[in-house]
Amino acid sequence: MKPGFVDFHIHTTFSSDGEFTPAQIVEMARANGFIAVSFADHDTVAAYPEAIETGRAAGVEIVPSMEVTATYEGREFHCLLPFLDWTHPAVARISSFVSDGRWIEARERVGNLRRLGFDLTWEEVAAAVGATPPLGIKIAQILLDKAGSRRDSRLRSYYDESGRPLAPKFFYIDYFMEGKPAFARKRHIPLLDVLDLAPASGAVPVLSHPGAYFQNTTRDDLAVLRSRGLEGLEVYTSYHDAAQTRFYADAARDFGLVATAGSDFHGRVKPQVPFGLIRDGHYEMINALISRRRAEHAV
Repeated sequence: MKPGFVDFHIHTTFSSDGEFTPAQIVEMARANGFIAVSFADHDTVAAYPEAIETGRAAGVEIVPSMEVTATYEGREFHCLLPFLDWTHPAVARISSFVSDGRWIEARERVGNLRRLGFDLTWEEVAAAVGATPPLGIKIAQILLDKAGSRRDSRLRSYYDESGRPLAPKFFYIDYFMEGKPAFARKRHIPLLDVLDLAPASGAVPVLSHPGAYFQNTTRDDLAVLRSRGLEGLEVYTSYHDAAQTRFYADAARDFGLVATAGSDFHGRVKPQVPFGLIRDGHYEMINALISRRRAEHAV
């Protein structure tokens, strides 16, 4: 086994809520003993192919990937696609489906915030994110970064004593979750469609953070998803406590899924997840996933 750590779940600036560039993350990886990392940006492969060369120059293997936001049984699920061919039409089809829906959701979220009286315009959000559709957590960050927001009594609990914004996920939970005041209906691609489409691109579908509060993945879910082409399960993640890690490790074994490790590192929007937090990933996970690729993509 190659010595060093592996992280299959890292976000760069190509995710609307990522803080660091691929080059910066490669340097973090090299400094922290990671021999391989995967840039799994939200519904985009814009980091590739440049990220591959950046990693190679620094001696860090980059596993091409994307994190797809999908729906299954009325819940939001996230699916990693390590080893995809970023030029394959299936990847473009998945990415464009999700991107189109995200722009609609983002506009609705901003409109809902304005109807609630918050001082935020669509033009401000669009200027901040450029060509990348903003996630709810990014919209929250943009709102909280505005100097005037500190004077809004409804937002005081989202700042620390020095006036710095806390993690925007707290605003997201209070305002953008289903049933909350600024909720917008999600228009994600069905997870089963992702499992059908992605393997043609060489990807090996891995379910992200199955125990996350918005997924609550059950063994029944895993039985169905495994039968439809799921090959891996992110067992070791910043979302799981010790009990959840044991539960999903057992499930991965029972359903014949490759157990993987991913921190879901973003930077500022998730200050509780520093780079290198999850050190359970090892190179044998890469070999195990490669062995699950379709025959025409086998190495």
